[in-house]
Amino acid sequence: MVSAMVCRSAVLGAVTLSLLAVPAQAAPLKTAAKARTAATLPAPDTAGLSAVLRSVVAKGAPGAMARIDDGTQVYRSSQGVADRGTRRALTTSDRFRVGSVTKTFSAVVLLQLVDEGRLALDAPVNRYLPGLLPDDRITVRHVLSHRSGLYDYTNDMFADSVSGFEAVRNKVFTYRQLVDMSLKKARTNAPGAAYSYSNTNFVVAGMLIEKLTGHSVRTEYQNRIFKPLKLNDTFYVHPDTKIPGQHASGYLTADRAGAAPVDATDQTASWAQSAGAIISSARDLDTFYSALVRGKLTSAARLAEMERFTRVNSNTSYGLGLRRRDLSCGVSVYGHTGAVQGYFTYAFTSKDGRRSVTALANASNSSDVLNTLATTLEPVFCGKQRSPRSAAVPLEREDVAPAVPREQ
Repeated sequence: MVSAMVCRSAVLGAVTLSLLAVPAQAAPLKTAAKARTAATLPAPDTAGLSAVLRSVVAKGAPGAMARIDDGTQVYRSSQGVADRGTRRALTTSDRFRVGSVTKTFSAVVLLQLVDEGRLALDAPVNRYLPGLLPDDRITVRHVLSHRSGLYDYTNDMFADSVSGFEAVRNKVFTYRQLVDMSLKKARTNAPGAAYSYSNTNFVVAGMLIEKLTGHSVRTEYQNRIFKPLKLNDTFYVHPDTKIPGQHASGYLTADRAGAAPVDATDQTASWAQSAGAIISSARDLDTFYSALVRGKLTSAARLAEMERFTRVNSNTSYGLGLRRRDLSCGVSVYGHTGAVQGYFTYAFTSKDGRRSVTALANASNSSDVLNTLATTLEPVFCGKQRSPRSAAVPLEREDVAPAVPREQ
C-alpha cells in the first residue's frame, strides 16, 4: 500500500510488510572533502533509500522509516509495522525513543550555559560538582567529548542484553548511583588522553545542568530547546514509562537465537536519563539538527567548539555531543546516532542544515539491522552514484547494549 503524502512531500515508497532483502551497500570511504552545502548536493536517491529500508526489515526489524527535509520538499518512506501485535504500519509521524541522540540536547544546554557565563568548558567538573569525580583534571570539555576516561557503567549493566534490560526496565536511578557504578571500575585513560565513548559522561552532563540551573533537565530541555523550536513531538518523561501519543513499539532482539523479540517500549529509561532518555519524532529531529548547525541554539563561538572534532574511526569524528560522518562521496554530515532497547536512530544534517534526515528501525541488539540502517545516509546525501557501492564500510557500533560491538 502506498502511503499518502502531505504538502510538498514526495513519495519515497510503499508502506509494506515485504521481507525482500535488498543489499544496502556503500562506496569505499574517502577522506572528507571540502564541506558541500545542500544546494550543491545531488538530489536524494529516493529509490535507493527505500531499498535500504526494505533491507532493514528483511534483516529482522519489524519496521523502518526515514524522513528527509530538503528545505523545499519533505520526502517520507516507511516499511513494515510499528507494532507486531496490531500490525499497524509504521509511519514517519510515529514517536520513538531516540537513545543517545539525547546527548546532543544535553550538550546544547551546557553550551548555552557557557554562553551565559555560568560554565567554563575547560574548568574541572569538580568546580561545579565538588568531590564528584576522583580526578580534578577532568574538565567539562572532556566529559562532552568522551575524553574523560570515565568507565561506561552500561558495559556491565547490559552484558546480557535481555536479562540486563529486564532488571532495570522499571528501576529509577539517581544520577549519583549511575556515576558510582562507573567509579567502581578503573578509568579507561587519563583525562584528555583518548576518546572512549561512555554514557557516564552525559550522566555527569545532566548533573551539571541541574546544579547550575536549579531545575530538572526536563525543564531545561523544554524551555531552551523544545519550546523555542516548536518540537511538539519531543518529550522527556523520565521516570514515566510510557511514550505519549502515537508511537512505534520497540523490540529488543533476544539473546537466544530463535527466541521472540522482547517488547521494550515501556521503560523508565532511568539507566540513561540525560545520556539517552528523550522521546521524539523524525520531523522534530530534522528540525533540531538543522537549527543547531545554522546557529539558532548557541553562539557561533560555542557552535565552533561543538564542531572541534576528534577522529574516531575512518568515517566518524566526535566533537562536543555531536558526530561528524564522512560519506563515500566526500560529503560530511553532522548529528548523532541513538541506540536504546527497541530502537536504532540515525539523525544527521548537512553542513548548512539545508538537508536533514532521520532514520529509525524499531529493533535493537542486532548488528545486521544497525549496519544496514547506517547506509541510509549514502542515498540521502550522495544521491545516485555511478559506480556500484561496495560493502567496505566500517562496522557500526552501538552506543549501548554491549551484546552488539560497541561504538568506538
